[in-house]
Amino acid sequence: MKTRFKPKFNIKKGDMVVVIAGDDKDRTKPRKVLEVLIDKARVLVEGVNIITKHTKPTAQNTKGGIVKQEAPIAISNVMLWDAKAGKPTRVNRQRENGKLVRIAKKSGEVIK
Repeated sequence: MKTRFKPKFNIKKGDMVVVIAGDDKDRTKPRKVLEVLIDKARVLVEGVNIITKHTKPTAQNTKGGIVKQEAPIAISNVMLWDAKAGKPTRVNRQRENGKLVRIAKKSGEVIK
């Protein structure tokens, strides 16, 4: 994703999200965001898009072998989870005391 300005996303590391598209689609099960890759517009979500990676033996991993791990998915395929409403929600940004805060559109609650 080549852009002149750094894009702004409403999802941060540690947020609870639901997958709304793809093989792991489940709008009822919230999962944790492990990492946000801003330059590629992708997120790493716990337990989603599991791949098998073949690793060579190294000093840290003397055995090597096949490792199962999460791969990033497009940020457009996830939606923030609103704990109060118990549903996925869109995000509204507002200034409070000079600080930008995220507010869930479903419940009006501030997302921490």
